[in-house]
Amino acid sequence: MSKEPAKREIKQERAARTRVEILEAAINLFARRGYLSTTMSDLAKAIRMTPGALYWHFPTKEDLLLAAIDELHQRYLMEFAPLLAERRILSGREQLVFVVSRTSQFLRYHREYGIFFGMLSAESAESNDRVAEALRDKISLYVAVLAGMIRFGQKRNEFRQEVDPLHMAHTMMGGYLGILLHHNLFRAAVNYDPLMASLDQILSGGLHVRGPMG
Repeated sequence: MSKEPAKREIKQERAARTRVEILEAAINLFARRGYLSTTMSDLAKAIRMTPGALYWHFPTKEDLLLAAIDELHQRYLMEFAPLLAERRILSGREQLVFVVSRTSQFLRYHREYGIFFGMLSAESAESNDRVAEALRDKISLYVAVLAGMIRFGQKRNEFRQEVDPLHMAHTMMGGYLGILLHHNLFRAAVNYDPLMASLDQILSGGLHVRGPMG
């Protein structure tokens, strides 16, 4: 490989790493302060970069925010790659257990990711149509997958027939985001795992077919 292509490849790799660092810092800062209260100067300072250099990567704060949403979306999808490979051999109940377990663990170790989505959802609904639409697109995809699992379980008589799959899926997504925001407020007094376990218990009680005794 000649020197010029090699230098170009090194620059591209460096730019890609810098982009990931910017997005990670943006996700954490937006989660803590919210989109409206965070400036590009705040972001530049957080990643020790000049505002001019930051604007070179992302011309506007909205561009940076949309890129951060896409980045988190890709990370979340990677968590469920094993499920996509095994979905055909799993029951509806097993699929949901997998999703619940992976989601709980993912958000347990990356609390700021869920808070990021929750904060943006609250802020953008009335203030930024473009951001709100981007969030709806991503969350609607998760909801559609969950609803499909519920319909599959209903066909196998694992889940209650009277349950509306779409509304239950929306409730599940809203529940997870809401728990994260609630725990963020009460984290000094309340543990994360029992909160998630209680939510799962409530959702399971409304979804699963009961046995002869109950």
